[in-house]
Amino acid sequence: MTGRRLTGGGPAPGRPRPGRVLVVGDLVTDVVAVLTAPLAAGSDTAGGIRFTGGGQAANTAAWLAAHGVPVTLVAAAGDDDLGDIRLAELAAAGVDLAVRRCPDTATGTVIVLAHGEQRSMVADRGANLSLRAGDVDDAVALFPDATHLHLSGYPLLHPRSRQAGRHALVAARSRGMSTSVDAASAAPLLAAGPARFLDWVRGTDLLLANLDEATALGLADGLPTPAPVRRLVVKRGSGGAVWHEPATVVSAAVVSAAAPTVPVVDPTGAGDAFAAGLLAAWLAGDDPVTALAAAGRAGATAVGVVGARPVRRVGSGLDVDDADR
Repeated sequence: MTGRRLTGGGPAPGRPRPGRVLVVGDLVTDVVAVLTAPLAAGSDTAGGIRFTGGGQAANTAAWLAAHGVPVTLVAAAGDDDLGDIRLAELAAAGVDLAVRRCPDTATGTVIVLAHGEQRSMVADRGANLSLRAGDVDDAVALFPDATHLHLSGYPLLHPRSRQAGRHALVAARSRGMSTSVDAASAAPLLAAGPARFLDWVRGTDLLLANLDEATALGLADGLPTPAPVRRLVVKRGSGGAVWHEPATVVSAAVVSAAAPTVPVVDPTGAGDAFAAGLLAAWLAGDDPVTALAAAGRAGATAVGVVGARPVRRVGSGLDVDDADR
């Protein structure tokens, strides 16, 4: 396992610094094709193509670092050149690494087809499927200052990595850490079974889902009673986001926020940026209204660039990744 500590950007003056966040999940190379028109199946479609770092967990970790949150990525990567590149760029972005290298297994790759607000993905999970429960335990031991664990839903959605994902939540709770989960993707959620997924994440402090994922889970209109999770945030793209939190057994607190209006260059990673902005604010003690606004601003920043990672540290002007300037 690669274990590396770095110093990321600091919090804004006068703002409390959240504790360390362990982000558990996937690390991939994204091959991003931003199409100039809807895909012409069986024919040619013009577009711009970039190779960038990706993976829901890795992207969220990079955005958290850009917000000045101490963050560690817990993942598995191939012992290959692409793995070297992906880890080096995360380290340069201020992400601490607890990544196990897997010989004879390639680092994951995802082909992303993006047009407007829509994006479709073809995924080769590669070494991500080798994530183990022990990887989480090793990270907890290496970074004892962690106070929150954020789990990408992808490990839960494949049988080979599911045990690691479920163990991550159990291990975090046993150490008194708060937890959050991103629901990941609607199609594999439906394949894995929505009821099973909700059982795996039961008791989580915060579940994030886009509208398709929330619909797949039967949560598009909010949390039932009793609620499977403590809080739910439903991302609605340009329609903003809604925060659901049971206030009592019979009523719920619902907070909504509009999305900033910005030109969309590439929607890849917008949800990951949103998650990081939300977590950075919420873990610093902000209320739901303020946290949703911060998340919306982060998501709006992400759609304005090609690729899923921050170009600059949030609020600092320090470059994180100049590849897409």
